[in-house]
Amino acid sequence: MRINPTLMALAVAALVGVPSAAVHAQTGGGDSAPLNGPVVPGVCYLSREQIFAQAKVGQAASLRLRQLAEQAQSEVDAERKPIDADVQAYRAKASSLTAEQRQSQEQALSQRLQGVQADQQTKARQLQATQAKALQQIAGEAQPVIASVYSSRKCGVLFDRNAVLGGNMTNDLTTAVIAGLDAKVTTISFNLEPAPAANTTGGTGTP
Repeated sequence: MRINPTLMALAVAALVGVPSAAVHAQTGGGDSAPLNGPVVPGVCYLSREQIFAQAKVGQAASLRLRQLAEQAQSEVDAERKPIDADVQAYRAKASSLTAEQRQSQEQALSQRLQGVQADQQTKARQLQATQAKALQQIAGEAQPVIASVYSSRKCGVLFDRNAVLGGNMTNDLTTAVIAGLDAKVTTISFNLEPAPAANTTGGTGTP
């Protein structure tokens, strides 16, 4: 049993770069004519994804999250290994056991496997909580920088760049914000957060 294959990606999902779809939208994509136009005074743009991906503090957080995810996977693997060995031993002798003996041993193995699965799910929630806290901390560091660049560029409104389908992107604040954030902070330190309580209502809940 391995941690969900998407867990590693989930742990650093907001730190891995600008989505390709956003880049496609900004450039017009393919052979279509680019959507440009005049500069709109006071209208500015920002890519939070690019900030998290390219700022030094975001890269440091991404590395740390990846380390924690690998450690969690290693712990799950170590917990599962003796159970796998016992499953193989049971299969080798199953034909010589009575029906009651097989049922008893299968139930015992199943309970142990359920324990590993529960631990796996707990670690997944821990990584999600850790990711959220790290991003919150980076956002807190970035906000004063964003405000300063916003004011210096005389912006009147700020849009998420990745939601813009086209237009003149002259007033993109992203590069300036990354430079300002790099000058302010370059690394971040954190450990695995406690797991939030599991959702027991039957719904999916909010990760």
